[in-house]
Amino acid sequence: LPIMERAYGTDALSGNFAIISIHAPVLYAIGVTAMELARSRGTGLPARRLAGQIGGSLARNPLVIGIALGLVVNLARIPMPEPAMAAVGMMARAALPAALFGLGGVLVRYRPEGDMKTILMVCVLSLLVHPAITWGLGRHVFGLSIEQLRSAVVTASAAPGVNAFLFSSMYGAARRVAASSVLIGTGLAMVTVWFWLSVLP
Repeated sequence: LPIMERAYGTDALSGNFAIISIHAPVLYAIGVTAMELARSRGTGLPARRLAGQIGGSLARNPLVIGIALGLVVNLARIPMPEPAMAAVGMMARAALPAALFGLGGVLVRYRPEGDMKTILMVCVLSLLVHPAITWGLGRHVFGLSIEQLRSAVVTASAAPGVNAFLFSSMYGAARRVAASSVLIGTGLAMVTVWFWLSVLP
């Protein structure tokens, strides 16, 4: 969002907000479902109980809860006090630097030795392949407007998010790869995002 705002102005953020509001809960649902299916493989867990586990995991997820509450507030047109919004804004601006600092501490335990091929694959898929597919589909298949194409490609070109590490921590899987991918991908994104901004109309 800060990159999009700096490059194209505040008015260009509406497409990004729309993408994030749909992208996050849908992909979390897919991810939680896949992890619960993998974890229950060979246990003979009944389908009804498995569905309950998946639903419970989604209902307890802070990101899904936040998006759901935001949707309720917007649909109900509930006014938010200006001091409260200012406080939320300050916390939001500090969230990414604080999260990256925390991940740096985590990497003391999860060093990337032996995982560099996997980490680089994640970074290449996130920073190059994903936005390239988005560009191709948006430009040649769905016929997006310039504003929509910018929002889609810039969002797709973002580095692996901190949520990737949080998700891996939820299930105790690939923590080292997730943490390293977020940090290394964020560094590489300074170059790749510039490239995508230069080729966008």
